[in-house]
Formats: sequence, structure tokens, C-alpha cells
Amino acid sequence: QVQLVESGGGLVQAGGSLSLSCAASGGTFVTYAMAWFRQAPGKEREFVAGIQWTGANTYYADSVKGRCTISRDNGKKMVYLQMNSLKPEDTAIYYCARDTRPYGSGRITTPGSWGQGTQVTVSS
Repeated sequence: QVQLVESGGGLVQAGGSLSLSCAASGGTFVTYAMAWFRQAPGKEREFVAGIQWTGANTYYADSVKGRCTISRDNGKKMVYLQMNSLKPEDTAIYYCARDTRPYGSGRITTPGSWGQGTQVTVSS
């Protein structure tokens, strides 16, 4: 079973940047699409960004398109989310997730594995 551990969250002012990281261990990584989701207080968890298992294709929610970049390093078993021009509405717990089955496109709707999450807070 894969374990996913996020890091890099914190408090930042509006307009600032944060870089989130997700380290995978204990399971298969390179053949699985990966994604970032987030959950704000009182809201459902939502898809933020996804990346194909090869890294060739990426997908973003409209709310973060143009401001976030997802990437992966299969050799290091890492996934990253670079977030720029942050807004207060980006405040949420951000979760790293692995697809349910291998060789996926990155458009993950129902992940098979989750990390514990990392808090991102954007002050106005």
C-alpha cells in the first residue's frame, strides 16, 4: 500500500506563492496518475490538478488554471504543486492523491490513496 506525505503548506499573504510536495513510499508510483485535491472549511473536497503517469499531460480546475503547476519526479517518487498569485479562497487543506488504477490520464475523480493533507492559509 502506498503512503503519501504532503509538505510545504503554511500561511501566506494574498498574491504570494507556495510550493507543495508529496512524497510517495511503500507502493507503486511511476505507473499511476497523481493529483492534488483540496477541502475548504464547510465545503466538499475538490480536484485541483492532476498529472498523467508519464507526466506528459496535466489537468487543472478552472479556479487555479494559470496560477498552479503540477509536476512529478518519478525517480524520486515525488509530486509537486507550485501555486502562485494565491487568493484567500485558496485557503484549504491540500491532499495528495494516487489514482485507483495504473496508466491513468490524470483526470482523477475517485483516488485510491490519500495523504494526510497540508494546510494552506492565504490571508487578505
